[in-house]
Amino acid sequence: MDSSSLSLLSPQTSLSRNWKHDVFPSFHGEDVRRTFLSHIMESFRSKGIDPFIDNDIQRSKPIGPALVEAIKGSKIAIVLLSKNYASSSWCLDELAEIMKCRELSGQTVMTIFYEVEPTEVRKQMGDFGEAFRQTCKDKTQDRTEIWRKALEDVAQIAGYHSSNWFVLLI
Repeated sequence: MDSSSLSLLSPQTSLSRNWKHDVFPSFHGEDVRRTFLSHIMESFRSKGIDPFIDNDIQRSKPIGPALVEAIKGSKIAIVLLSKNYASSSWCLDELAEIMKCRELSGQTVMTIFYEVEPTEVRKQMGDFGEAFRQTCKDKTQDRTEIWRKALEDVAQIAGYHSSNWFVLLI
């Protein structure tokens, strides 16, 4: 589905779609994949929730289009914001796509702040802000502004803090 047909979907229409995945997790792998994320994914599976797993992307296929398809095909996106999330242009591109899907199709977006404060994300401050500035160095101003807006918007969503992560697993 291209962006022009996606914009035709109303939130009511998107709720009645057949989703390929229940959840799309967006995260910086080195920060959370083997710790926090593994616990969440196990909890999802034990409850019959089907999360997208990037290891399932067919080898020899381009990753970018597969990720965009998975984002668009997921009922819920969970953004695990960590100190190094903004050091990855992949993560920032995913986030921009997630926020676009939230706006255009009513996709549910949940946030988890993993060892980072919402204010650091919203204002791109501290270590998070430094990682963001480094990632933006050789990027166009348009791309940087899309990422900045996506970070500001996602940080405004009421979310969970990793210090209370056990609440998510209940």
